[in-house]
Amino acid sequence: MSLRIFADHCISNFIMSKLRDAGHTIFRLKDYIPQDSEDEVAIAKAQELDSILLSLNGDFSDIVTYPPANYKGIIALQVRNHPEIIPPLMTRLINYLSAHPETNHYEGKLLLVEVHRIRIHE
Repeated sequence: MSLRIFADHCISNFIMSKLRDAGHTIFRLKDYIPQDSEDEVAIAKAQELDSILLSLNGDFSDIVTYPPANYKGIIALQVRNHPEIIPPLMTRLINYLSAHPETNHYEGKLLLVEVHRIRIHE
């Protein structure tokens, strides 16, 4: 089953390509709103498109500002200025998405994707 994922402006073509290759539908931020849009606009657009927000932006990891219960899902990739970890990070994420292909699994959740684990906040 294909998940609908809204890729924030910081998501690389490599990441989007990996997700598309895994069968997911990717919406690029720049195709819908200006790239310099505020975070609130980006997450609202993800909701409007009935999509899970995917970002490298640490702001979306803040559960006080962005309570997971208010959204269809947030996936925050934890790269921390180490782009060399992106390939194994994507392997972990794609395996997780394959194991949980239902959209409703992500509703109300923040997934913090790290190389060796995925932490989930609800």
